[in-house]
Amino acid sequence: MRGKLDEILIVDIEATCWEGSNPDGMENDIIEIGIALLNVQTGEISENRGILVKPERSEVGEFCTKLTTITPQMIIDDGVTFREACSILKKEYSSQNRAWASFGAYDLKQFQRQCAAYNIGYPFGPSHVNVKTLFALKKRLSQEQGMSGALEMLNIPLEGTHHRGVDDAKNIAKILRWILE
Repeated sequence: MRGKLDEILIVDIEATCWEGSNPDGMENDIIEIGIALLNVQTGEISENRGILVKPERSEVGEFCTKLTTITPQMIIDDGVTFREACSILKKEYSSQNRAWASFGAYDLKQFQRQCAAYNIGYPFGPSHVNVKTLFALKKRLSQEQGMSGALEMLNIPLEGTHHRGVDDAKNIAKILRWILE
């Protein structure tokens, strides 16, 4: 199947995290996949959604909840397995046939690590767009900026809660829209 070039799938993940190093026996696991679609012709941002994911190698602790606002109860009530989340990306968002973007390479690398650890097929195609690097190049910056810093430089208000995948995906889509203008 030919790649779909009408929209770019914007992805922002949140993962289990701790202040300092990981506790013994715990690995970073994706706990939210934020999604937005950016229409490359119209600039419209649609399909903004967050998929909560049940961690299998760790748990959501107090530090993680403070950072992301994601509680263990939210994961219990609404979370799906990582395998199910990857299936949703493929079936509902054509993730293997569409260019996808994230702010930096962390999301790409975390998906690669977690897919390998769980022996799950990688849910994306080969076309990844690193919005963080593109922004720095377009702005002719000497170093890359964080997402909130990039929004500030563009005078675009940060919408929603920073470090919530659903909100950050939409904010990243706004930065990418500016880059593509």
